[in-house]
Amino acid sequence: MTSLTQRSSGLVQRRTEASRSAAADKERGAGGGSEDEGRREEPGDDEKGDSKETRLTLMEEVLLLGLKDREVICKSDAPTGDVLLDEALKHIKETQPPETVQNWIELLSGETWNPLKLHYQLRNVRERLAKNLVEKGVLTTEKQNFLLFDMTTHPLTNNNIKQRLIKKVQEAVLDKWVNDPHRMDKRLLALVYLAHASDVLENAFAPLLDEQYDLATKRVRQLLDLDPEVECMKANTNEVLWAVVAAFTK
Repeated sequence: MTSLTQRSSGLVQRRTEASRSAAADKERGAGGGSEDEGRREEPGDDEKGDSKETRLTLMEEVLLLGLKDREVICKSDAPTGDVLLDEALKHIKETQPPETVQNWIELLSGETWNPLKLHYQLRNVRERLAKNLVEKGVLTTEKQNFLLFDMTTHPLTNNNIKQRLIKKVQEAVLDKWVNDPHRMDKRLLALVYLAHASDVLENAFAPLLDEQYDLATKRVRQLLDLDPEVECMKANTNEVLWAVVAAFTK
């Protein structure tokens, strides 16, 4: 999934992160066993942080980690509450004849050579996602001066949410690996695929020890090597998910 050069350059970072984690664990362990036992009975970090204020969309999570064709037909035109998703669904609903998943990915991202279809492109996606994360208290907004002009940046302000996200991705392919994509949480499965397609999955694996890193990347490769055409024919599957996977992995 990464080149040998990338693998070598990430080694120091992973070891540094692993050392910090080990030191933190040792510090916590010095507090006594009874306290640890009490913590085990408390709700997990994911449950504590799963409030409406900090619940992130898939696209926001992908952005945060970076700090046979089928026609797409809207089954429901009810608003989802997500501005970007509602904008995409509006385009899909109003377009006849229906486009394929592959075509919609190209149209919505602006990667089309047809000038008559450039209006389908979702504008300023990264900036709009960043502003959503600012509203949710995950990022903040700052102005930085670059020679002759000012640039708006969005530094991370709530690292706990990002660390929970990284932990969730790591556990999906390590401690909670089920060796069957159809038994995985569909949203988490989609996150792994989208993070890989966006080249930010490596950021979640950087803190891992070498053995964990190799195992995690091996299991991601297993997911990438699956045939979406075969998987979408299985019982209780999500055809749209596998159609998107096919568009990104072909």
